[in-house]
Amino acid sequence: MGAAVLGLVKRFPIWTAIGVFALVGYLFRDFVTGSVTDLKVGDCVDLPSLTANTTVKDVQHHPCGDMHHGEVFFIGTAPGGSSGAYPGASGFDSFLSAQCVPAFRSYTGFDYETDKTYDIEFLTPTSEGWAKGDHTIDCFVVRVDGQTFKGSLRQTP
Repeated sequence: MGAAVLGLVKRFPIWTAIGVFALVGYLFRDFVTGSVTDLKVGDCVDLPSLTANTTVKDVQHHPCGDMHHGEVFFIGTAPGGSSGAYPGASGFDSFLSAQCVPAFRSYTGFDYETDKTYDIEFLTPTSEGWAKGDHTIDCFVVRVDGQTFKGSLRQTP
């Protein structure tokens, strides 16, 4: 069997390299910087300081058992379709109230309105990204005081 594997490696070196890179990427995903477009619910990350004009392309992933700034608890698609106008702050706020706030409770078990420890941060598409079809909104649970935390906040069933 070892000879067969070695024979495949010799005949298909580019596919072997791609397979190795894919495996390494998968195994070390929690330790590397990754695109915000690759986020998944349950990912623990460090977010940059967010202001109204901050454009975020990459975030630093962490295992949830390590200290981290935020945890993805909801990823949704804002309505608008390909011909829809960019929603702007008020449109995104409406979406966040309708989608992220209920998802916060479902994911963490905490009531967003009364919880004094955790808050919601989010990433929305830029107007340029919106025009290109990016309507994804990523919602993160973070600490109100901005400090990092350890462990996942996903409630156990």
